[in-house]
Amino acid sequence: MKKWTKVAIWLCAAWAVLARAAPPLEVYGALPGVDQIRLSPSGEQYALFGVIDGSRKFAAFSFEGKPLFVMDMGTIKVRDLQWAGENHVLLTVSSTFKGPLVFTENVEIDNVLNVNIAKRTARPIFYGHNQLPGAVLGQYGIREVGGHLFGYFGAITLERGGYGGFQLSNANEDLYRIDLDSGDALRLVQGSELRRNWVMATDGSLMAHSEYNEHDGVWKLYVGPGAGRMVIQRLTPLHSIGLIGLGRGPGTVLVEDNTGIQDVVEEVSIADGKVEPLFAEVTTEAYLHDRSTQQLIGAIVREEPKAQFFDQALLARFKATRKAFRGFTVSMISYSQGLQRMVVKTEGGDDSGTYWTVDIASGKASPVGYPYPAIRPADVGESRAFHYAASDGLDIEAILTLPPGKQATGLPLVVLPHGGPIRVSDEVGFDWWAQAYASRGYAVIQPNYRGSSGYGRAFVEAAFGQWGRKMQTDLSEGVTQLAKDGVIDPKRVCIVGASYGGYAALAGVTLQQGIYRCAVSVAGPADLKAFFNWEGRRNGFDSEATRFWRALIVADAGGDGVMSVLSPTSAAARADAPIMLIHGKDDTVVPIEQSELMESALKRAGKPHEMIVLNGEDHWLSREETRKVMLRAAVEFVEKYNPAKVN
Repeated sequence: MKKWTKVAIWLCAAWAVLARAAPPLEVYGALPGVDQIRLSPSGEQYALFGVIDGSRKFAAFSFEGKPLFVMDMGTIKVRDLQWAGENHVLLTVSSTFKGPLVFTENVEIDNVLNVNIAKRTARPIFYGHNQLPGAVLGQYGIREVGGHLFGYFGAITLERGGYGGFQLSNANEDLYRIDLDSGDALRLVQGSELRRNWVMATDGSLMAHSEYNEHDGVWKLYVGPGAGRMVIQRLTPLHSIGLIGLGRGPGTVLVEDNTGIQDVVEEVSIADGKVEPLFAEVTTEAYLHDRSTQQLIGAIVREEPKAQFFDQALLARFKATRKAFRGFTVSMISYSQGLQRMVVKTEGGDDSGTYWTVDIASGKASPVGYPYPAIRPADVGESRAFHYAASDGLDIEAILTLPPGKQATGLPLVVLPHGGPIRVSDEVGFDWWAQAYASRGYAVIQPNYRGSSGYGRAFVEAAFGQWGRKMQTDLSEGVTQLAKDGVIDPKRVCIVGASYGGYAALAGVTLQQGIYRCAVSVAGPADLKAFFNWEGRRNGFDSEATRFWRALIVADAGGDGVMSVLSPTSAAARADAPIMLIHGKDDTVVPIEQSELMESALKRAGKPHEMIVLNGEDHWLSREETRKVMLRAAVEFVEKYNPAKVN
């Protein structure tokens, strides 16, 4: 393991001499130079998505770094990458669907590309099947059966209509088995109006499935494909219970239940319904499965030592790997069978992010890619945890990023709340948006306000009824504490955020006053009544999603008054600082109408504001060109109204 430490120290020392002026903002706004690195099950190969020779590509390599297949991806939005056996890689991609065929509103639709490394081909998973329109509604695992490699996917089936064509008869999700070599498709289960998830046994048989009726909030777990023997029934009006996959041993499945007093992960025996809790008193962030059997072997958790394994030998390998990169935040990105080889990512300190391949047998770690290769150690601002008390005494943890080379005294501040808002959180590490502001001389605070993940169920429950209330003051109280500590100048503060963070930015200068010198909202809700009407049209006015949002805001079916009070559009005349609105035209999570309504309200009130429309952009800032436009506009707006340098 000492070899790994020497490699890390050498790399940082080599970069340390390259201190220079701050990189251009485009360096921070660019999509990562490398992402989604995944090992094949054997660990003999890895694949990634990144910039090669100036353009975005998919590439597969031998473990030693020899190129096996490279494919240009252009502007395709890749959401996930996973190996299927040793010869196939499945790329989950998405695009904005604009049409009334199935959905009344624009939606983001997933598809899956089946990349055959040996044949150097890439085709949609439903290629050649006219009755399957190409939308993948769910992915339910990969299994090798009788020498054939199968993938299991959910899809809507078109039925034959008049004149020999195909037409939509319903929008129910059917379960298909796809032979990844031949492309042959077999429908295993015909869908129903209930929301379903399936778990395939190791031998490819359909082991269990769940059904959720979002109208009455009843969730059921059944053995096999049909409504035969029911194992569990629960009432969950606000959340569907997650059916994750296989449990630790044969005949068990993994269930994630976030609907009760505590977040619970359970292993359920489908033979007798026996339930065994797993991962007690920790926050699970990802589940780990055996690369051969797909049985559960552990989980990545938020708490130290950042993972739990049922096999102590696996835990020892994981701990030894993290120990080799002492002083850095270390994340396991991918692993081979038995964790004999791993891909890990280091960040934090002065590391803007480095991907490493790790080989246990040789004790060797090799850097294989850098998400932000133009950002050197001298450019990286220190990131650390910071605690303070909310007005009701609740402990709030925030991430504080300081500008590189500056003393933590009297700094200008950017408050950067995350979106979500529930079960999302920021952690210590390299955050491209926070670091962009830090590079321009600003301290940045990212509060994990009530409702954020990683602090227990009670912390999540504390958010309900506090949208625009204590969730909002959780942010400004962090500003107060930093001012008391002398870290920041309380007269030089702006607030910037996206999604719910965008709402918080708008609320910070309308529902609150006297705190911020400017606000930037990226895709933030602004008119809650209009937003809920849009959600209702899309999901149904008695849907799980609608019930959840109403519970969070505490607005029943007649709660329009509450929505008005908490809407920045209603308080636009009270805005006490300039506002910038930035919104993607193809946003399917918060429609651009929300920023347009806020723009109109500010215009009527005669308040200073700017509006930028990002053509072709979605909610997640997936396009590099428009992401750069967003970042430059947001930073320049803050610099205009809250300059980092004071004459």
